[in-house]
Amino acid sequence: MEKKYKVKVNDSLEYNFSEEEIKALDSQKISASQYHLLQNNRSFKAEVLEAGFLKREYSVKINNNTYNIKISNELDLLIEEMGLSLGTSQLVNDLKAPMPGLILDVNIKAGDEVKEGDYLLVLEAMKMENTLTAPRDGVVKSVSVKKGETVDKNQLLVEME
Repeated sequence: MEKKYKVKVNDSLEYNFSEEEIKALDSQKISASQYHLLQNNRSFKAEVLEAGFLKREYSVKINNNTYNIKISNELDLLIEEMGLSLGTSQLVNDLKAPMPGLILDVNIKAGDEVKEGDYLLVLEAMKMENTLTAPRDGVVKSVSVKKGETVDKNQLLVEME
């Protein structure tokens, strides 16, 4: 089954692409954030200004015009089609242990500002290291565990403001 993506540009224009169409794009990476594109015998210089990988939101400059882009994958489209929304979830204020294990590392302390996706701690469970990340942007209110401590499933690890 072919993967499909919906791309929304500047909250007004919508485009649908298949994985094959994306792979067929004539692009050349120039640097970590710059690309050269050819489309319909026209040349474009593109630069990724901001990349919100987890939310799939990007700010891209193409030939001196800046565009805000939101990419929806198949799962996002299915959730939207079912009338559900990921945006209606409640604000996550605490991080709990997903399984029993041993805390190998704590990378934050109370008062630290964190961004969504930042590494907070490492939990070893079933001989695997699991990196737990910040569920949202915020400030760490308290850290309830220390390095070397064992934790139970659903035990509070970090509280956020």
